[in-house]
Amino acid sequence: MPEEQGTPPSKAKKAKQHHVAVLGGGSFGTAMAKVLAENGHAVHFWMRDPEQVREITEHHCNTRYMPNVELKGDIRPTTDFSEAVAKAEIVFVAIPSKAFRNVIRQHVQDFSSGQIVVSLTKGIEQQGFKLMSEILQEELPRARIGVLSGPNLASEIANRDLTATVIAAKDPEVRRRVQELLSCKYFRVYANVDMYGVELAGALKNIYAIVSGLASALELGENAQAMLMTRSLAEMSRFAVSLGANPMTFMGLAGVGDLVVTCTSSKSRNFRVGYAVGKGARLDDAVAELGQVAEGIYTLLLVKEKAEDIGIYMPLVRGLYDILYCDASIKAVINGLMMAVQNSDVEFILPRILTQ
Repeated sequence: MPEEQGTPPSKAKKAKQHHVAVLGGGSFGTAMAKVLAENGHAVHFWMRDPEQVREITEHHCNTRYMPNVELKGDIRPTTDFSEAVAKAEIVFVAIPSKAFRNVIRQHVQDFSSGQIVVSLTKGIEQQGFKLMSEILQEELPRARIGVLSGPNLASEIANRDLTATVIAAKDPEVRRRVQELLSCKYFRVYANVDMYGVELAGALKNIYAIVSGLASALELGENAQAMLMTRSLAEMSRFAVSLGANPMTFMGLAGVGDLVVTCTSSKSRNFRVGYAVGKGARLDDAVAELGQVAEGIYTLLLVKEKAEDIGIYMPLVRGLYDILYCDASIKAVINGLMMAVQNSDVEFILPRILTQ
């Protein structure tokens, strides 16, 4: 289902203060805490590191992830998980995918029945190929679940640059409440019911941002970049629809919107990893230099395995895997892609008689 109309600007703020929780003190969690606090809400900001808590409390800054960004408003940093979620009407979870289930499982008792829990994490769990919303549904069966995703570079949100995002949830009340809490003059929130498609798009695009970083490092040209992005969109939508996503979701912010921004911006962590590898760095060194999680590295391995299991042809995924893990030549992989059998341009219009 296509995205629904975004919240009108006149309804972007409510006079009443709401208590919300943000779990995870990384860049995106910090950006969301900043938006919520500046919208007048009490933000219970949970993180593991006591030093981070002290710094935000005393200096109103998270220098590791957002140097030079002042955190204003009612932000209450804490290492006490129970304290963070106890009063929260809505809990936003920005925990890296590798730790996501363990953290939620350890604190199941702290969540209340009917509480709204929204995932901000773009990743996939290895065991069972589970998305973060599926983990929340399994671990918190009495919670009301949503997913926030879109072309949302954390640094730009923190700088109050114009941004739009998508809240996906089956429950219309979840969609409405998140729109009301987050919407402001620079941050617009659209709605979608295809939670699985929105979330899967957010995870898949990280793979193709690495591909685009490689292409940029090789100075392949703008025609080639456009070709790679559109073929990436075709490939990710073909894969997602085979797993039950709505193809129209990929025409919106969570699909093509998120893909474009992560494939063209040096602010994207996954793009930067691809660029470094394209310039000759080893993958481990590129990730270490980044200093933050690049979810696309882990997602690539899971998607390649899943695609092979269900028989979905994904040449860009396979090519990137060969480059990063099999020491394949980047130029050889590109030549192989260009010499592959040519097929339809847009997915779902012409029958796929031949492999791409």
